[in-house]
Amino acid sequence: MDLRKLKKLIDLVQESGIAELEITEGEEKVRISRTGSAAISVNPATAPTPVAAAAPGTALGSESGEQEGAQSEGHVLKSPMVGTFYRAPTPGAKVFVEVGQSVSEGETVCIIEAMKLLNEIEADRSGIIKAILVENGQPVEYGHALMVIG
Repeated sequence: MDLRKLKKLIDLVQESGIAELEITEGEEKVRISRTGSAAISVNPATAPTPVAAAAPGTALGSESGEQEGAQSEGHVLKSPMVGTFYRAPTPGAKVFVEVGQSVSEGETVCIIEAMKLLNEIEADRSGIIKAILVENGQPVEYGHALMVIG
C-alpha cells in the first residue's frame, strides 16, 4: 500500500471521527486506530511500506510569530507521517532545497525517516520555498508543518 493511500486513510479516520479502520488489500493489512496509542499497524511480513503513527489531534502549531507570518504567505507543506525530518539525503550532503529556491510539483524537498526507512517528501505544488519550519534532525508528527511554498 503506498504512502498516499495511507495518508488518505489517516485523513478519513480523523475527519470522520471513527475509532478504528481496518483495510485488507491482498496480503497487506492496515489498521488505523484513534484509541490508545493511535498507531497504524501493517503486517511487516508482507508489507514493505513504511508505517506511520497517526496522532489523534491535529498538526502541531508553529512556535514563533515569524513562522506564523510565513505560513500566511503561501501553501504549507505538511508531513504525511511521523518520523525524523532531514533536509539532505545524507549527512554532509547538499540540502534538497533552500529558502528562496524555486521548486516544481513532485520535486523532492526533504526526507522523513520512519522505522529506518527514508521516505522522500515531494512538493505538492510548484512555487518558491518561503520558509522551512523544521530543524534538521527534528522529530515530526503527521500533519506537522514542514515548509511554506509561495
